[in-house]
Amino acid sequence: MEKIIEIEQNIEPIDKRRLMAQVSNPIPPTVNLPPLKSLSNCSLNQVLDTLTNLPVLYFPSPLVESLRLQNNSKPYADLICGSSAPDSGYASAEEDDDETSSDFDGRNEALELLRTDQFERAFTIKWFIGFTARFDTWISSVPETETEAYTCAVDEAVSLLALFTGSESEQAITRKFSFLASGARPVEVELNDAPLVSGDHTSVGLQSWASSILLAERLCASPGKFSLDLTTRGRGLRVLELGAGTGLLSITVAKILASGQVRTSGPPPIIVATDFHPDVLANLQRNVDDNTDTQGILVQKLDWSQPNSSDVPFDRPFDVILAADVVYESSHASWIANCVTKLLARPAGVLWMIIALRSGGRHEGLSSTVGEAFSFEGGNGRLSILEKETLQRMDGRGRADEMGYELFKIGWAKG
Repeated sequence: MEKIIEIEQNIEPIDKRRLMAQVSNPIPPTVNLPPLKSLSNCSLNQVLDTLTNLPVLYFPSPLVESLRLQNNSKPYADLICGSSAPDSGYASAEEDDDETSSDFDGRNEALELLRTDQFERAFTIKWFIGFTARFDTWISSVPETETEAYTCAVDEAVSLLALFTGSESEQAITRKFSFLASGARPVEVELNDAPLVSGDHTSVGLQSWASSILLAERLCASPGKFSLDLTTRGRGLRVLELGAGTGLLSITVAKILASGQVRTSGPPPIIVATDFHPDVLANLQRNVDDNTDTQGILVQKLDWSQPNSSDVPFDRPFDVILAADVVYESSHASWIANCVTKLLARPAGVLWMIIALRSGGRHEGLSSTVGEAFSFEGGNGRLSILEKETLQRMDGRGRADEMGYELFKIGWAKG
């Protein structure tokens, strides 16, 4: 960090303006970091811009904080919180001061949200590990006169990686949720959010994400809408959660059924909470054990790409399947479609899937893969999108790049 501070203290005026722009508008790493597979096409300036943005975001020096407090521009607040209405030009000077203060508070809140985004931090560490492993390829075609400058950039990247991996370990936190329920006491859930496994993006299930919170709220408000009412069945309800993560949805369903919000009949309901990552499964089991009224929840490993429908408890179809924020690679939606085809009850089974709409980076546009995997024009015997609802982003919840959410109701198309 001393090297970065030294650079800042000797900054030229034009470079200081450049740094101030990055202070007021730090960019999410998933948007700003260049793809490692095309690293050989990146210029030195592109990499240096990245290396300037990250310490501004994660390891701000006193100079950086001073510049941030002095700067009153709006682009970062607009990027994260949404554009505000244009100024009419008739506001008084006092009102202008109030607006500036409000905008500045919004930028501070957005910046802190981005700084504490565990997915962005884990993604950054993984990128640095890959970058330092590929630096030979990056500088192999550089003229000899520029080799030293490129090598210094790599040294800076190594120093930043050391700051990330050598910093104090993240601590697990306990999150408490209370969801309003129709005609009953609030549904209360307590979860352990564990630190992400450093450099491993597949461990994102150790955290509770905004999409699952939104869906849990709706489940509590209208359980019948989500087919949790057992009065229409002569057997016990079977619920499956894909990519359960911390287990918020499975635990919420169990508490809804135990609270008497819906009338039950037949055998006790079975809820199966699934995930793939071993650390996520261990934390999921802990959360199930720590919450009361969660009898009937089974924690199981499930590979979407190779679901084995002959193994218990997957050998019988499920009436309801839940999935929150489970598409973060282009192949995931098609894997899930194949998995659900094997596991969803016919003809009335329903898959409820909620997807975050992200503004940029490698996750931008992934919600469109849901439409490709589950056609709106379903033929007989095919899973199709029956309904789609767009939900607004909630203040103070979700990753910095989440602009909203799409909730899909997916079921068997009628001939």
